[in-house]
Amino acid sequence: MIRTGSIAKLALEDGTVYQGISIGVAGEIDGEVVFNTSMTGYQEIMTDPSYRGQIVTMTYPMIGNYGVNDDDIESKIPQVSGFIVREASRVKSNFRSQHSFQEYLEANQVKAIAGIDTRALVRRIRSKGAMRGILSTTDLDDASLVNKAINSPGLIGRDLVREVVPTQARNWDEKLHALAKSLDASTNSTASRKPKIVCLDFGMKWNIARHLAERGNDVRILPGTASASDVMQENPDGIFLSNGPGDPEPLTYAIDTIRELLGKRPIFGICLGHQLLSLASGAKTFKLKFGHRGGNQPVLNLETGRVEITSQNHGFAVDEASLPSTLKITHRNLNDNTVAGVQHTEHSAFSVQYHPEASAGPHDSRYLFDEFQGRLDK
Repeated sequence: MIRTGSIAKLALEDGTVYQGISIGVAGEIDGEVVFNTSMTGYQEIMTDPSYRGQIVTMTYPMIGNYGVNDDDIESKIPQVSGFIVREASRVKSNFRSQHSFQEYLEANQVKAIAGIDTRALVRRIRSKGAMRGILSTTDLDDASLVNKAINSPGLIGRDLVREVVPTQARNWDEKLHALAKSLDASTNSTASRKPKIVCLDFGMKWNIARHLAERGNDVRILPGTASASDVMQENPDGIFLSNGPGDPEPLTYAIDTIRELLGKRPIFGICLGHQLLSLASGAKTFKLKFGHRGGNQPVLNLETGRVEITSQNHGFAVDEASLPSTLKITHRNLNDNTVAGVQHTEHSAFSVQYHPEASAGPHDSRYLFDEFQGRLDK
């Protein structure tokens, strides 16, 4: 059950301060304040490494009603800097629930606040853009908190990948949960042998690896800091570029590695992996005003004319004006017309800005894993 907590405050760099109650652990944390429009999936959102360095606001008014379980996590621990909700449910009701929302927050040392007007906060972010903020239960002086927010580091120019990248290589054999498996129209490779995929992990959601393993692949995960030589020593049939947090442009080591790998094996990138593939091909990226975060983002597949409802989580995007002739746009975000997918015209490489593995979210885009699989099987 959610217990009434102590006073907590959220301060933004523009001077706005919100007062609510603490529903997590005591303390203070800084981060970029963003919002997610998903109605469900709070557990997957909290454990998505792409949210490193961010304080996430859920737009849906009540969070926690179905509790938390051990199957739906996307990394070992919550990755968000902080969490903001309008109301935290006082009950958990789901046959898969193992812990309450607040038990999970407390056990994992998450700083969280409830009881503020999240509608007003989201409208402010949409109007002024994502802002640096401070969430605190210890310092309740408004002027002090605003000053801390102004002087916090933000995301631009920071290499947050190094905070979430794995330290060692590992094999992955866990497949999709039974509830998700039935939704896949095609999950098995048609190859006579078992294709090997090397994943460069920049903060990869586990459900991506589950999809790759489900299709009968030998999945090997390397740290995103690995060199092209490290990757090729694994003798892969394909290379996957994962999602991850923050600004892609400081990740020169990853960009150089991908540039060296282009043309050597089929490459598939998701989210940060999409941005890094584009940068390695000669494009540039820019910071979006408030980003795309939620499980209801419309994308147009320019090849088929089909609209996909997608799960997204990113604050940066590929600059269309900077695209080289070797990159062809394959998908567009229908909310703002930004680039949502590209394909290399000279090499077997493609990427999307959204999350076809969902978790949580719609399953419209799972065909992209099949497309990658087809390139491995040739």
